[in-house]
This record gives sequence, C-alpha cells and structure tokens, in this order.
Amino acid sequence: MEQESKVRGGIAGIIRNDALLFEGDLRPYFRAIFYDARNLLNPYHNGRHMLHVLWLCYQACIFYGTLSKREVRNIFIAAMFHDFNHTGKSGPDSVNIERAIVALKEHIMDEDIEELPKIIEIIMATEFPYQTPSDQLGLTLKIIRDADLSQVLDPVWLQQVVLGLAAEWGKTPCEILKMQDLFLGNLKFATEWAREKFPEIDIKSKIAEAKDLLALLEEEPVSQAV
Repeated sequence: MEQESKVRGGIAGIIRNDALLFEGDLRPYFRAIFYDARNLLNPYHNGRHMLHVLWLCYQACIFYGTLSKREVRNIFIAAMFHDFNHTGKSGPDSVNIERAIVALKEHIMDEDIEELPKIIEIIMATEFPYQTPSDQLGLTLKIIRDADLSQVLDPVWLQQVVLGLAAEWGKTPCEILKMQDLFLGNLKFATEWAREKFPEIDIKSKIAEAKDLLALLEEEPVSQAV
C-alpha cells in the first residue's frame, strides 16, 4: 500500500519507530535478538524469519490503522520474540513457545512489564498446530498468525521454507516439496490484510511452482548424445 512508503530504512525504520505507530522505540529488543538469540542461524526459524514477521506485522498495522499505539507496540514485540531461541528441530512447538516466553521475560523493558501477559498471548497464537481456531482470535493475534504463515509465499520460499524446513525436520527437500500441495491447498488467512496481500491466485501459483520443481526432480534423465 502507498502508506508503507512512509517508513524509510526497512527494518531499521520500524525499530526506530520512524512512522510513530507506537510509543518509544524497539532498540533494546533488536539488540537482544542480535546479541542473545541462539537461533539466528537456524535453517528456517532464524533471525531472518523473526524480522520478516515483524515487517509483515508492520504492514498489517498500517493497513488497518485502527489499532492503538499500545496494541501496535505489543504485536511488534511479540513478532520479534515469537521464535526467540527456537530449537531448529522437529518436536512439540510448545517447547519453542516456552523458550520464547522465557527470553521475553528476561529482556522485557520496564514500560512493557504491565503488558507482558498480552504480549505472551500474542506469541502463543503462533504455536503450531494451533490451539485456538483463527476465527476465534482478536485482531492482533490474527495478524501475527497470518504474518507467520505467509513465509510460504515469500520470494525466498525455496531456500527459506523448502530447504530450511528440510534441514530442521530431518527430511529431504523433495519430501518438503511434496508436502506443499496439501499445506498450501488448505492455507486460509484470517485477516483481510493477508487475503488482500496474498490472494488466492498467488497461493495457486506457489502450488504450481512446487509441482513443477518436483516434476523436474522426478523425471527420467535425458541421455546425452555422444
């Protein structure tokens, strides 16, 4: 959207709060990620993913324009911490959520302590499989869930999702490609923002791309003429 151009400097602009969407800034939390998070180099649940979710949450908050400054700050903090210290391995996601919450409690700023239960609630909305249906969530929780899900439609999908999840789950890239049809075919976004940003045609295009790549991998090699 046109309003998105108001922030210059990408992630840095969000951290500094250039658009004045909330009170203060997020510098201490950004430093916590870069200096203390142990998952920054994970194949999928890495620093790029956490900050990408933050960027998408920013876009959603601009789209709606109805959230209070406190709600915006809460969702941005939750986005930055939702996968903090993720194990990068297959296993119960509740473990990763707990690790993220522990890190949040360690780094919470004085001005955000009273909002800690609300920030934790937003983080918990990303636990997969989902504990609560999306249509039963409030807007801030829907936003972070959609932002987290939409990684599968990102331009770096092949590297980040297919190869990244293959490494974390102990599977082959081909196995992950085969899973894309079912996952993407059932992908439903909860917010109007995500449905507009990632329309059905984009989802179908990604399914087709996955099938094309899989076909290339599984076809019989062509004999080379001598």
